[in-house]
Amino acid sequence: MKDLKYLRLFDVYGVLLTGHRREICELYYMYDLSLTEIAEQLGVSKQGVSDALAKSRVLLDGYEEKLHILRAADAAAEAGALLTAFAEAHPEFCAETAAIAAALGRANADKTNKG
Repeated sequence: MKDLKYLRLFDVYGVLLTGHRREICELYYMYDLSLTEIAEQLGVSKQGVSDALAKSRVLLDGYEEKLHILRAADAAAEAGALLTAFAEAHPEFCAETAAIAAALGRANADKTNKG
């Protein structure tokens, strides 16, 4: 599997790329095609595919640096895991932990609907 970081970034920010870059990233990250296979399929040079992927990586990194959507999702997942562990260790707080979990779920749903 190719770089999971960029697959995740592409899932979130791919719609912000140009159609050509989006298509190349999709073929590379989601369909696991090689640079040569993509070049042949799109009728462009292998170097053109490589350049488009490199530029796309820079753009995807920049979007995350500005918008922090993946960082927030990772923090929410970590908070959820910690909450689950706490709930298992302290069942006497089940109402409180359920309320916190519901609030985290609403916050994540709000970010998903806005993002």
